[in-house]
Amino acid sequence: MTDAFTAPGRFFRGNLHTHSTLSDGVLPPAEVCRRYAAQGYDFIALTDHFIGLYGYPVADTRPFRGAGFTTLLGAELHSGAMANGELWHILAVGLPADFAPGHAPDFAPAEGQETGAAIAARAAAAGAFVAIAHPQWSGLTLADARGIEAAHAVEVYNHGCAVGSDRADGFGIADLLLTEGRRLSLIATDDAHFTEPDHFGGWVMVKAEENAPEPLLAALKAGRFYATQGPELRGVALDGAAVEVACSAVSTVIVQGRGSAAVACHGAAMTRARVPLGRCAGSPWLRVTAIDAAGRRAWSNPIWR
Repeated sequence: MTDAFTAPGRFFRGNLHTHSTLSDGVLPPAEVCRRYAAQGYDFIALTDHFIGLYGYPVADTRPFRGAGFTTLLGAELHSGAMANGELWHILAVGLPADFAPGHAPDFAPAEGQETGAAIAARAAAAGAFVAIAHPQWSGLTLADARGIEAAHAVEVYNHGCAVGSDRADGFGIADLLLTEGRRLSLIATDDAHFTEPDHFGGWVMVKAEENAPEPLLAALKAGRFYATQGPELRGVALDGAAVEVACSAVSTVIVQGRGSAAVACHGAAMTRARVPLGRCAGSPWLRVTAIDAAGRRAWSNPIWR
């Protein structure tokens, strides 16, 4: 499969998890889009909460597209209970505007509603890129996550959850699923509501030949992107017994694999690193984290061997 660094096209910056006054955000859709465009984003997905309390919105952001800026239609889906008794949160980006509501009147599980797995599968069948949202914040168990078989990705960094609860992480769940053979990609998002500084902190860089909904969505589903808080990844490739990484200036490059396997390379303003596999040599998958001097991170999608 062609990866993000060898695929044709260029990288486009996007946020896949955003809220507005159509649910519990504080800015109207037009202003949310204006702010992201002004911040230099190429695209966003407005993903308001798809529950009856808000009229099951799939925000029509098509009027806010313009030169150099586009939008993907989507929603944050809620249906069924996780093991802790709370309602599922599932990102669906690329939904049709007429995606049929289930039975989710509010943020509490309701008798007779679809399971999380069922609504995720329905969204994927409708053409959406589906991601398991904020596993740490949700209190997700591995058994919960296993059940969302339609997921394309796990949200491994959620900036709003970092700012509001210090529960931003999804790597614990993601790495376990990868080790079980699930070929998932890894996304970083804002989950912006604009109620606190929960915006412009985590995003994806998607490689596509055009900044338009269809090629962006296809690239997301194919895993042709990386996730970041700021550092740029310019190349990640397995070269014999090492991983070759090209990036913006960073101080640490880490290759991670199954279980506790990890190998780190440290330096000053590194823009290239060759990291020997070492303890990662036996892992069926590898991923890369690059950390700059300010502690901001970029994360590759898994390399499968």
